[in-house]
Amino acid sequence: MKLSILMPVYNELATLQTAVKDVLSVNYPCEIELVIVDDGSTDGTRALYADIETDPQVRVQLQPSNAGKGAAIRAAAEIATGDYVIICDADLEYRPNEIPGLLQPVLDGEATVVYGTRTFGSHNAYSYLYVLGNRGVTLAANVLFNCYISDLETCFKLMPRDLYRSLDIRSAGFGMEAEVTGKILRRGLRPYEVPITYRARSREEGKKLTWRDGVEAIWILLRERTRRVA
Repeated sequence: MKLSILMPVYNELATLQTAVKDVLSVNYPCEIELVIVDDGSTDGTRALYADIETDPQVRVQLQPSNAGKGAAIRAAAEIATGDYVIICDADLEYRPNEIPGLLQPVLDGEATVVYGTRTFGSHNAYSYLYVLGNRGVTLAANVLFNCYISDLETCFKLMPRDLYRSLDIRSAGFGMEAEVTGKILRRGLRPYEVPITYRARSREEGKKLTWRDGVEAIWILLRERTRRVA
């Protein structure tokens, strides 16, 4: 088994090198590759890739302009060569050393899709509205698809590469999280959930998600739930 770790990057000069180091220093139970797609960074991030690309486990693709997280991940999935893929942002909110824990249910034959589920407390959630929005979007998915998942917006989504490609995700921005989950639930797949550690960064540290992304996520879930089968 080979795992492709997909890392979308946009203006992460302060965190990218640490994020890459953290990903590559993990003791994985299988072969891995790190696929980085830079989504038009303008803050000097691109100057870092000359050193990063010297590692044979790393592949980098530079997009000509910023098109959104969903577009970056779609590009990464297209060039990935692993049997499975997982998304790992470069913002240091997630811990790559917990990825093997998400792999284990797959290796044990217990799951096809695995989500890393976050818990929120005073030490890891920068605002009440952010947590409330995440819970609201997740609740909408549970009601619409008559299921129970704990964290729709988690970055850590592990699944077969071919499954991800077949979902044909078209949401360019953060709405891709809702589209991925909506399409998976629509197919009757239920993610296996594994608890993970999380530390949300603040607006000042570069947090990009806004309330508009939550509204878009609910719209996408409604669209996927009511969409006619072709």
